[in-house]
Amino acid sequence: MHTQKILILDFGSQVTQLIARRVRESGVYCEILPFNADPARIAAFGASGIILSGGPASVADEGSPRAPDYVFSAGVPVLGICYGQMVMCAQLGGDVKGAEIREFGRAYVDVVEDCTLFDGAWVKGAREQVWMSHGDHISAPPPGFRTVAVSEGAPFAMIADDARRFYGLMFHPEVVHTPHGAQLLRNFTHKVCGLAGDWTMAGFRQAEIAKIRAQVGTGKVICGLSGGVDSSVAAALIHEAIGDQLTCIFVDHGLLRGGEAEEVVRVFGEQFNIRLIHRDASDLFLGQLAGVTDPEQKRKIIGRLFIEVFDEEATKLGGADFLAQGTLYPDVIESVSALGGPSVTIKSHHNVGGLPEFMKLKLVEPLRELFKDEVRELGRELGLPENIVGRHPFPGPGLAIRILGAVNRPSVEILQKADAIYLEEIRAAGLYDAIWQAFAVLLPVKSVGVMGDGRTYDQVCALRAVTSTDGMTADIYPFDMGFLSRVSNRIVNEVRGINRVTYDITSKPPGTIEWE
Repeated sequence: MHTQKILILDFGSQVTQLIARRVRESGVYCEILPFNADPARIAAFGASGIILSGGPASVADEGSPRAPDYVFSAGVPVLGICYGQMVMCAQLGGDVKGAEIREFGRAYVDVVEDCTLFDGAWVKGAREQVWMSHGDHISAPPPGFRTVAVSEGAPFAMIADDARRFYGLMFHPEVVHTPHGAQLLRNFTHKVCGLAGDWTMAGFRQAEIAKIRAQVGTGKVICGLSGGVDSSVAAALIHEAIGDQLTCIFVDHGLLRGGEAEEVVRVFGEQFNIRLIHRDASDLFLGQLAGVTDPEQKRKIIGRLFIEVFDEEATKLGGADFLAQGTLYPDVIESVSALGGPSVTIKSHHNVGGLPEFMKLKLVEPLRELFKDEVRELGRELGLPENIVGRHPFPGPGLAIRILGAVNRPSVEILQKADAIYLEEIRAAGLYDAIWQAFAVLLPVKSVGVMGDGRTYDQVCALRAVTSTDGMTADIYPFDMGFLSRVSNRIVNEVRGINRVTYDITSKPPGTIEWE
């Protein structure tokens, strides 16, 4: 399945995952390891090519990260991006210095020589837009390298050693702001590394089914099903592999969007005939959340209760051997920072529960090699309905953290109704798939208003919608005023308890992949 693959060594860039996504989009499997991974582990991976990512450090700083020497002696092509280019240069005999002119953001390079990476993308003599993010620059390339592109602040914006198949880019080809960047990466994988690009989701499906069967054998698997994309696809894939050896436990905490609990039961219990336990624990969760306003405390309460309820239902089954989780590849590579050690990012609002030690279960994680968009593709391959596969990301604690104040059943019902109207109008306008995530928030403030001949003193609802091509950065969706007016009028008129609607215009900064 993975006989042809690329290895990415991560030096801490906030967009390293985008490199992997672009490579996989070209039909080539790849994985990410930290730059300081054991050389034996790097060698055992058996990569057909290695990419060195960008990073925040300066090569000139004492103790700054370096690539294992094995990288340059393995006999495979190497592509250095930004800091990766600097590392390549420094370790192969070139010279790197601090630049008088730094380049951050949109820039332009002049193509001065032909290069294999340019096929079908750039031509000699052209000026091309790229995305730069560097303070250092190469003052002298290593022996054997030639310059193929220059910029105002980088006289060696792109260098190439054709004999050894080593290439260095000062800019970031993985981001959308480098228009032909994906083609440059494709040329590296297909033309330089000679890979066929035949990694497909259909192939992954068959390989993973065989892997699950080999791992589980005759054992029993339990899966915490939430109705979200990840757990839904994991459940469908595992069920295809082992059938009734899988039992799904749906802990309904009463904090889902309106109608979603019923949909989970219908799709998985009736349409897919998966063994499904539906535990309505909404009274328990809402009782424990009464009076709690701190969002992190809400998450901890929900996480604790989820584990307790899940364990109760699992115990009733008489035991299991494996626990299935919808772990994705970003979860795997974010669990260890690029500079070694635990990541400082705590994804508490996505994962309401972990694997308690007392459960003594082995993990089945069939999605741990996939990105979110690949999981959606796999879900479609498995025949899951589009309203589940294409669903916007939804945090594990659900509406509890979208109610910015105390959580109770009336507040949940108010937000469910407002959220349903918002999404209904987005779908009616044909905008749902153009938006990465949209949701309503119930604010902990009240507003005085006039409705008809009477005054009102009710809550304020905020609407949020963002667009993203990669999940790493986001911009607000530019609704026209007619749409916002229509939605706000409907919410105020149809949802008793809300008398004012506002629209959140905050964008997500680069590198942010968490979504409240």
